Amino acid sequence: MTDNTKNLEAGWKKRSEDAKTKALKAIAEIKASGGNVNFNSVHVESGLSKNYLYTNDEIRTAITMERNKEKAKTAAYHKKYDKTSKSKDVVIESKDKYIAKLQAENDALKKEINQLRVMIYEKHN
Repeated sequence: MTDNTKNLEAGWKKRSEDAKTKALKAIAEIKASGGNVNFNSVHVESGLSKNYLYTNDEIRTAITMERNKEKAKTAAYHKKYDKTSKSKDVVIESKDKYIAKLQAENDALKKEINQLRVMIYEKHN
């Protein structure tokens, strides 16, 4: 009787190891293809039940770690994008100030030229 139990336990253990290998391989394939690693994508790729993926601590940890890495990358990208957007606003604002300064200087020079033309005209007449 104990031989049957040992055989069953060995079979269960082998199936569990095979399933774990399948899940880890699926995670690696999803990462390699550039897909999002989450419980559903691993479930679809490996053919294992979501319940198994959630209840197996090693697989759950692997999926959660990959998902967190992806979130961190996305957050870093958005942080960089937001920073770039803010810096663009600052550059645009400084250019607007510089353009306003040049326009004022241009107007002053035009007035000065007109005054000099008037002086030249008066001297010749």
